[in-house]
Order: sequence, then structure tokens, then C-alpha cells
Amino acid sequence: MRYAVLGTGDVGRTLGGRLVGLGHEVVLGSRTKDNPAALEWAGAAGPRAGTGTFAEAAAAAETVVNAVGGQVALAALEAAGAQHLDGKVLVDVSNPMAFEDGQLTLDPVGSDSVGEQIQRAFPGARVVKTLNTVNCQVMVEPTLVAGAHQIFVCGADADAKAQVTAMLGEFGWPAERVLDLGGIEAARAVEMYLPLWLSLFRQFGDADFNIEVRRGR
Repeated sequence: MRYAVLGTGDVGRTLGGRLVGLGHEVVLGSRTKDNPAALEWAGAAGPRAGTGTFAEAAAAAETVVNAVGGQVALAALEAAGAQHLDGKVLVDVSNPMAFEDGQLTLDPVGSDSVGEQIQRAFPGARVVKTLNTVNCQVMVEPTLVAGAHQIFVCGADADAKAQVTAMLGEFGWPAERVLDLGGIEAARAVEMYLPLWLSLFRQFGDADFNIEVRRGR
């Protein structure tokens, strides 16, 4: 599979590296062709790893992963180009982090989500929200957390969710631990989990945790 991973931060480099390690071809996309973090990553990741602009990465890909922050996701995807996203699965792992007077807020929140904004802005893309409820290391190595903890997917396209579930399986998430929350509007719920995640991080002092969903008999 040919992937574009948009974003050169910890999340983008971690996801890109794992996909390369699984045998996929990955282009790490950024605003400029000469992004130092992207070039360093590609040099270390091997021959299946490449770099390019957002547009170059998306154009060459079969699947696009949005790994930039939620506040800049639309701008990055606009730079990638709607024509390079149409018909493709677009995996959104971002969170709507914003800061007001030094305090974390969510924007959008409640009545909207980054996932929904992306789907509205790029109606030809097959948007699936996932992985935004765990740290990037847990994203690609769920065994860092003991037990049968869960990851979530949501989106309008059932086939796209099935493809993303298969990708998650390659990362080590068994299909029975991938919970389908329905349409892309469910992105509101998983994005609003961020404040609780941060509170747990402060309590535990590390990011190697997740939640397990249990049902009563």
C-alpha cells in the first residue's frame, strides 16, 4: 500500500515509521520539500520512505493519513489538494487542541469536530476518524498497555472503515478491539476525550495507558 502521512511531528514520524516497517511505501508530507525533520526521518527509515510537499505526498498515495494538528488540518489538506484526496481513504488522527490564556480548550467542540469539518471540506474523500484517543507510541504498539483495551473508528463509508480496521490490525489492534461508533459525527465524542486523556497523563506521569470498554451481562 502507498501511504501519504501528512505531518512531520512525533505522530506523523511514528505512524510513518511503523507503516514502512510493515512493508508499505510512505511519503511524509510537509509544507516544503526540504523539511529537515522529514528528510532526517526518510534517511533513517529506509528505501520505502520518501518526502515531499503535502500535494506530492497525497498525489502518490492510495491512502492519506492526516497527522497534523486539528487547528491546521484543513489548511494542510487544502495544500494537499482536493483532486489528490477524491476517492481515497483519509485517516484523521488529529485532535482539536487550542489554547486560550494559556489554558487548553477544544475548537471545535460539542456541535462539530475536526473529522466532520474535513469531510465537509473534502466530500470526495472517505474520512475515517481513529487513533486520536491514545499516544502515538500506543497507536502503533498497543501491547504497551496490558489488557483488552479499545480503539475507535467512525466515518460514513463502511468499506473505508474496514480498510482502516485492517491497517489497525497490522499495528496490533485485533478487530474485536476496534469499536465502530458509526458515522463521522461520532468524531465529536472521541475528540472531546482529550481533556480526560490529559488529566490521566498528569496523574500517571506517562502516556502508556488506554481505556477498556466493558458491557454488563
